[in-house]
Amino acid sequence: MNSSNRITFPIVIALLAVYFPWGGTYLAMKFAVETLPPFLLAGTRFVIAGAILYLWEVYKGTKTPDTLHWRNAAIIGGLMLLGGNSLVVWAEQTVSSGIAALIVATVPLWMTILAWIWQGNARPTIYVLLGLLLGFLGQVLLVSNSFHSSSYDSSQIYGYLVSMFASLSWAIGSLYSRKAQLPKSALMSIAIQNIMGGVLCLIVAISLGELGQLNIEQVSTRSLFSFAYLIFIGSIIGFSAYIWVLKATEPAIASTYAYVNPIVAVFLGWAFANEQLTSSTAIAALIILASVFLITRNAAPKKLPSPTTAAKNI
Repeated sequence: MNSSNRITFPIVIALLAVYFPWGGTYLAMKFAVETLPPFLLAGTRFVIAGAILYLWEVYKGTKTPDTLHWRNAAIIGGLMLLGGNSLVVWAEQTVSSGIAALIVATVPLWMTILAWIWQGNARPTIYVLLGLLLGFLGQVLLVSNSFHSSSYDSSQIYGYLVSMFASLSWAIGSLYSRKAQLPKSALMSIAIQNIMGGVLCLIVAISLGELGQLNIEQVSTRSLFSFAYLIFIGSIIGFSAYIWVLKATEPAIASTYAYVNPIVAVFLGWAFANEQLTSSTAIAALIILASVFLITRNAAPKKLPSPTTAAKNI
């Protein structure tokens, strides 16, 4: 594959595997935290997903990670899974899911700017910059009802600031993962990132006393099914696809999930949770999809390994 190629079929498939599974995690998380504490839920989810992938790789005979690999996985897991994912869940205790989705939509902007300044990527093209702006405006329209209905107080301000930090943390972790020394096997790399991120989440959960808040008898069937979805669809499929896309193409393309996921979440909420779907939502969805087209139209993927090498790694 040469640098003149645009978005390839494998990249499209991987992006779809990120867009839709992760879009579903909004609703799954909403159902799961009804009867499960947030950090305990996240930590257990990531550790189980990571352990499944790790045991599979060991069974295949993949070389086990060394100390440096585990250290880098802890940094990535801390930035992305604890600092990025779990903090957004925590922040949604004080801010609406719509505003949280808008803040998450700043991830592509952070990633594009940091990749340019920090990692020496080429300056973003006018199409990428226009796409980033258009996507952000689409997000504003998508959650406009949340702005009208929200009345800010000090707790909401803290939630807003935590969400902003979470978005920046996710962006930094994503970019760090592209350069960090990790196992050659993609699945082994993803496994140890999940394990280390999950362990860090569990440490926070224990520190906050969430073990004492858990009542097994009150855990609902809906929460359990949502928990299973988060493990197998959100973490194993979605996160694996995202990490692969990060290494296969440019940050601006990989981060388009932040624009598409809320669209998926809104429609799933309408279909399964009786949430409101308005004409402004449909217009916002079209604007956001147009932004993804602008971001990806002239982007060239990085050189990928040959199919044989990729198959060996995965």
